[in-house]
Amino acid sequence: MKAQPQASHFIDGAYVEDTAGTVIESIYPATGEVIARLHAATPAIVEQAIASAKRAQKEWASWSPTQRGRVLKKAAEIMRERNRALSELETLDTGKPIQETIVADPTSGADSFEFFGGIIASALNGSHIPLGSDFAYTKRAPLGVVVGIGAWNYPQQIACWKAAPALACGNAMVFKPSEVTPLGALKIAEILIEAGLPKGVFNVIQGDRDTGPLLVSHPDIAKVSLTGSVPTGRKVAGAAAAQLKHVTMELGGKSPIIVFDDADVDSAISGAMLGNFYSTGQVCSNGTRVFVHKALKQTFLARLKARTEAILIGDPQDEATQMGPMVSYAQREKVLSYIEQGKAQGATLITGGGIPNTVSGEGFYVQPTVFADVSDDMVIAREEIFGPVMCVLDFDDEAEVIARANATEFGLAAGVFTADIARAHRVVDQLDAGTLWINTYNLCPVEMPFGGSKQSGFGRENSAAALEHYSELKTVYVGMGKCEAPY
Repeated sequence: MKAQPQASHFIDGAYVEDTAGTVIESIYPATGEVIARLHAATPAIVEQAIASAKRAQKEWASWSPTQRGRVLKKAAEIMRERNRALSELETLDTGKPIQETIVADPTSGADSFEFFGGIIASALNGSHIPLGSDFAYTKRAPLGVVVGIGAWNYPQQIACWKAAPALACGNAMVFKPSEVTPLGALKIAEILIEAGLPKGVFNVIQGDRDTGPLLVSHPDIAKVSLTGSVPTGRKVAGAAAAQLKHVTMELGGKSPIIVFDDADVDSAISGAMLGNFYSTGQVCSNGTRVFVHKALKQTFLARLKARTEAILIGDPQDEATQMGPMVSYAQREKVLSYIEQGKAQGATLITGGGIPNTVSGEGFYVQPTVFADVSDDMVIAREEIFGPVMCVLDFDDEAEVIARANATEFGLAAGVFTADIARAHRVVDQLDAGTLWINTYNLCPVEMPFGGSKQSGFGRENSAAALEHYSELKTVYVGMGKCEAPY
């Protein structure tokens, strides 16, 4: 099983290699097999990518919005035509089941290209400001060369979510995928060139923790968009702020799901499972603190246990498989460590809690795990685990659960399940989160802004709102008469 690309980097419309860079091994999480070897970008590669982007950006920005939109929509069309191959690559890259990647990964990226390709002709318009005989107008201008830094849980989707609005606004982008999942973004770069994007407008370079600072601190970079952990976000935002660069931070979370006593129990369980077990729990917006009203607790836990234990864990390339492995050995060990802390601190283990015996080999599997009787001060209730570990907490009344839900440094997402629609709106209005759901969870259509508050980041991805984060407003005053001065 191999997925070796032509070279490690894609710069100025072609694959580029520099074997002086640190070796990056791409490992298939289901078996532990090395499927590709790449090299981290050297300083020379970083300079080459940024220089290419800087040169190409001027030409790209001169294209009309309609022309730029045509390229993005063509890229979406190609991605959909190749969805199977892209999904299979995403499964090799991440270990996520093919039944998931084929509907949630390249397709979401294609949606992003199509959406921004379709709206830019009208969404980038400015305004006219009458000032008597004079007037002023505004226009949105691209920032220049922007950097995208991706995470390993949705490599292709994240590359597209960042590239689409950036390119729509007339910017060029240098994108660095996670070193854990280096493969998918290279294919996105190929497709964009095939769709008609000028060479150099979208470059991909591989890298590790030493590469990011080279990009963020470079004087020719105008903006950094990061998807990653809170600690990484703090470092990147600090480095960018030192040079007054624009930033978008999509970081981690410890999001609450609140299940009131009048909720549809099976629907709430579905939402909680989607918010904890999809992508083997490796989703930043996951609702890992599930607050269940005491009146529903026993029914909720019994049905949740049965449904969780029915999840089919196995080979991600088998379309029947519903849950694959963690993305890496290190991530599996981290998750198992949190599970042991949950046990040690007195949470009740309802199901899971270890490595499944239904899979063989050297894969990085963890059982979907549910803890009940979790208190707010337990480590598993406070820290982001980023694995298939659900914490179920009890509550009695609305005011209490809102206060407890908000008692965290994070503010990415939240969900509410209730039959009382007035209560639903009342509660979400009081929850400290940037993205919220009522009677569903983790649906992120490209038409809807996505992002967090507090330590979960700032800025928004997707929707027309994203265009504001990849452009800046220019204001022009037009004097229609003679210019006079009092001296």
